[in-house]
Amino acid sequence: MPGVYRFFDEAGQILYVGKARNLKKRVSSYFQRTQLSPRIQLMVGKIARYETTVTRTETEALILENNLIKELAPPFNILFRDDKSYPYVMLTGHEFPRLASYRGKVDKRNHYFGPFPNSWAVRNSVQILQKVFRLRTCEDSIFKNRSRPCLLHQIHRCSAPCVGRLSVEQYGQDVAQATRFLEGDHSRVLSELEKEMHSHSEAMEFEMAAILRDRIADLSSVLQQQAMDTVADGEGDVDIIAVAQMEGMACVNLAMVRGGRHLGDRAYFPKGLRTTAGELPSPAEILEAFIAQHYLEDVANDEQASTHLIPPILVLNHALQSASDDGVLLSDTPPADLHDLLNTQAGRKITFLHQPQGQRRHWLVMAEGNAKLALTKRLVETGGQLARARSLADILGLELESLDQLRIECFDISHTSGEATQASCVVYTKNAMQSGEYRRFNIKDITPGDDYAAMRQVLQRRYANFQELPLEKIPQVILIDGGKGQVEMARQVFSEFGIDISLIVGVAKGEGRKVGLEALIFADGRASLELGIDSAALLLVAQIRDEAHRFAITGMRAKRAKARTVSRLEEIEGIGAKRRQKLLARFGGLKGVANASIEEIASVEGVSLILAEQIYRQLH
Repeated sequence: MPGVYRFFDEAGQILYVGKARNLKKRVSSYFQRTQLSPRIQLMVGKIARYETTVTRTETEALILENNLIKELAPPFNILFRDDKSYPYVMLTGHEFPRLASYRGKVDKRNHYFGPFPNSWAVRNSVQILQKVFRLRTCEDSIFKNRSRPCLLHQIHRCSAPCVGRLSVEQYGQDVAQATRFLEGDHSRVLSELEKEMHSHSEAMEFEMAAILRDRIADLSSVLQQQAMDTVADGEGDVDIIAVAQMEGMACVNLAMVRGGRHLGDRAYFPKGLRTTAGELPSPAEILEAFIAQHYLEDVANDEQASTHLIPPILVLNHALQSASDDGVLLSDTPPADLHDLLNTQAGRKITFLHQPQGQRRHWLVMAEGNAKLALTKRLVETGGQLARARSLADILGLELESLDQLRIECFDISHTSGEATQASCVVYTKNAMQSGEYRRFNIKDITPGDDYAAMRQVLQRRYANFQELPLEKIPQVILIDGGKGQVEMARQVFSEFGIDISLIVGVAKGEGRKVGLEALIFADGRASLELGIDSAALLLVAQIRDEAHRFAITGMRAKRAKARTVSRLEEIEGIGAKRRQKLLARFGGLKGVANASIEEIASVEGVSLILAEQIYRQLH
């Protein structure tokens, strides 16, 4: 009978989860066979007991095995779970649909395009759609309460449907064209825009015709850039999966082709392989584990997601292999239960290829090369600052081809009882602090001591032109030195600007403000994280946070000293800007003026003896 088995050690810790067509035969084979691999021998030597669960079919056994592996993370299973999901471009089902990047379970009321291999590809697509079709990106709470157009309208990134600048029908036309663009029907979109432009021109509506002309130019520019990419006619949707192994580590590289266009790739690193007595699982085992955990994860959560995620063709650099219940390999065809389940959930036949030809062969070679390159980089990133950056990237689920791309901007507010309020912004990128990119902001027109208002002001000023930033200047993390209040203020600002709120990470001080007890707080609803004093990621966060604090304090103190110098001299009747400047220049500052005698002060040009006596009395 089919089912799932679980092995445990003496302490009751899970060791391994497996499935079988015949439970009794499969489980007994571990203890009867004498020619076990070193990896399996190590595991068998630790087994103290086992549990089994009977299922009705092999497919049910596969699903249960996959779910248990993700939930229990057994050390002798190949585990790819990294709590990451693929990003999509989303158009909501509202009367005026909202354009946004999205991760997570899909909602059938909305329209999704993708998946994309990483957030960079999604962000670039959203920027293109904003520029060409001017769709709204603001959250509903902002959209419903606008009384005048926002900044995005002023920079020609939104058509301002929130204040009635165009009708539902006109906005619907823009949405329809954006949809066709995302589906790859570029020529039809250009043709429609050209017809609209000529129609407005003939009706002497030259302002609207000029807007459409600019849209056509922007879209043509985008398509010319895309023409540089590899496009294969008739290929449709294909995923290319390549595994590479090196020095006790493995990497699976997934490249995605949609509509014949190569969108990029993403590297996965299975966990727990170093615990297997130095012997790595075979490439076929790693690929099978990846396919099951990757494609069935979203299938199990939502049927609609599977339609987007599983393409009709999977190109592999190693053949999958079917096995009997005693572990003997039967053929180089994919396991029937896995293949059948993918076919059923996708609603179509899924084809596995491991010896492709033509363009697919070229894509596979690229994927293999990228897998080896990613694995080499991961092996290098094992110590010092790189280890801290890698740890933080993994904990936050950041998708980076290289740690050099990691850009973190951190903000802090500093003042003395509300006096001389300054905000600092420090930048970490290219694996180092970049002092040349630091910025200070003088905070004005707020209630003294209102840190929330100060944080709002600095973020508004810093990211007012966020949509215009080049990709290399867009941070993956925005650290806020503060707790839930400061994080909420940042969330409000980002929502108003249509910026992804998942970038925001607050650093809340722990009990007694002790180092190592800080918690990371997120604006997008994720649970807070307490990393612990031994965390490499926390060391990097603390380094950046402390630098922002230092930079803010030095700026605040300088501003406070200047303000106090000016204010004390300004209080003296008869001292204007010119005389104040001469006094400070002669004596080198307020302290020098205070140490000077009446006669010395009177020797300054424009200062009489009577005025010198007043200055002396004021400063003593």
